Amino acid sequence: MKKYIQMLLAAGMISVSGCNDDFLDRVPQTEISKDNYFNSEQDLETYMNGLYNFPGTGIYVNDASTDNAATTGATEIKAMMVGSPSASTINAGWDWVALRDINFFLDNFRKAKISEESLNHYEGLARFFRARFYMEKVKRYSDVPWYDHVLATNDESLSKPQESRAFVVGKIFEDYAFAAQHVRDDNRSGAVNKAAVLSYQARHALYEGTYRKYHSELSLQSTANGFLQIARDAAKKIIDSGDYSIHSTGRPLQDYAALFNDTKLEANPEIILGVFNEQDKINSGWWGAFMFGNYEASPARDLLQTYLMKDGTPYTNQAGYETKLFIDEFKDRDPRLYQTFAYPGWELVNATTYSQGAGIYVQQFAKNQSGYHQLKGFVNEKDVAVANSLDTPVLRYAEVLLTYAEARAELGELTQPDLDLSVNKIRTRAGMPTLGLGAAVDAVLKAQYPAVTANSLGVLLEIRRERRVELAMEGFRFDDLMRWNSGKLIEKEPEGLYFPGLGNYDLTGDAVADIKLIGVSSAIPAEADKESNALGKKLVYYRVGPVGSDASFFLKNGSSGTVVTDAERGTFQEPKFYYRPVPQSQVTLNPNLKQIFGW
Repeated sequence: MKKYIQMLLAAGMISVSGCNDDFLDRVPQTEISKDNYFNSEQDLETYMNGLYNFPGTGIYVNDASTDNAATTGATEIKAMMVGSPSASTINAGWDWVALRDINFFLDNFRKAKISEESLNHYEGLARFFRARFYMEKVKRYSDVPWYDHVLATNDESLSKPQESRAFVVGKIFEDYAFAAQHVRDDNRSGAVNKAAVLSYQARHALYEGTYRKYHSELSLQSTANGFLQIARDAAKKIIDSGDYSIHSTGRPLQDYAALFNDTKLEANPEIILGVFNEQDKINSGWWGAFMFGNYEASPARDLLQTYLMKDGTPYTNQAGYETKLFIDEFKDRDPRLYQTFAYPGWELVNATTYSQGAGIYVQQFAKNQSGYHQLKGFVNEKDVAVANSLDTPVLRYAEVLLTYAEARAELGELTQPDLDLSVNKIRTRAGMPTLGLGAAVDAVLKAQYPAVTANSLGVLLEIRRERRVELAMEGFRFDDLMRWNSGKLIEKEPEGLYFPGLGNYDLTGDAVADIKLIGVSSAIPAEADKESNALGKKLVYYRVGPVGSDASFFLKNGSSGTVVTDAERGTFQEPKFYYRPVPQSQVTLNPNLKQIFGW
């Protein structure tokens, strides 16, 4: 049944909570009465569909404010690093309505007169959603109150303190274990099935295991391996099922991109869970201006430099890599680079939000933009119906393989067959050389991740590289930096293209100049007076200068250097900024709530 879950939600979602999001507002304001509902399997299924809340096309701009991308938008981490954050100003996230909806179901679903197997399936689904909900709270606050039933307004539990991270995470993985055992192998498009449960269990176990390993402030390092083993085993169950595979048709320059610009992902063997959209029924919400329109986000040079050369050697091993021009940066690289970044000679068709217009891609430079543009997730077609029908890959088999490899490496168990079963399947799809156990230690990666001291240091660093490249611009990078205790990498201002000085530059790779950089004190000439290139086309002029000048865009050294996107990223305070404060308004309501790590 095509696009089953999302279409059902479009047909009519049942609301189970009131509109007041306040944590302490527990008055039952629900359209469902437990006295006349929860009587049949259809009741349970319809309610459960209302709990679906998976990310859509917004994932493609969620790497902003990491070392993957710059952004002009106001993000929480930027505000924290450059300001004076407090529990009064950092006050988002303490929202518990979704938990009430889940617990309301768990308090009442066993009224249904259906088989025990069916009841366990729906309990497993609800506990899966609760585990996901609570994992996000743990990521943010570490210690949080645990509630496994609906609270009345006079419930004494409303004024209790937080439970410890160890306690809450233990409950989370009890929920995951139950769900993994009882949720069915549902093959309907968009439905949460056993593989989806195992994927999230593996993702969150890897997060918690590595977080505990690399964050000594928690004093939980001795328990890290238990979670890494859960991640390893959950991922291996998916691998052993044989139900999923890396999408590959033997076209390394196209197969990767096909995962992010498709309107028919249901049949793709790599998709474990997706959000499936269809014009005029469930629109994707896709908006091209995020990628072509210089709206907020732009990819960073640091990410581009992470991609290997096509022979498998680090790009950063090349002499003078820091000063390579745009054209040279894309020569002989990992094919995934050309499917993530707009490259010299690429043709833009969907130019509705880009003032440079359609044709061979020439950057439009603007203040606080890197000069790089993103292809991943971009719909390069004029047909609005295609954009509205764009599907989103929520869970990819590639992530499961990377989780398995990283967990095995962190546990000190990694073998060459493990790499061949996981990372090397991903690399083969991309047309890249395979990774071996004896991988050399890359000095650039070692400097980025000084906390890694494993015996197999080289291969673990390469697994981190592979994860960054394969999952780039899908919203994983921030969580990865947090769990690896690598928040300091966010301090580095994202840089853009490099220009050695003023003058003419070719950006399309045809050896013909496209733009002209002039000094900030110069005036852009009238159109008739502009220089023309060898093709008779007028050059685009930009006034460049230092940060703070009235230039068209800024260069690091004023008239030379990399494009500046962010003059000052601020300071990532450790360990404080790995966590968020409980909003002061909630502490006022419940003084038993305590702040941690300097908040």
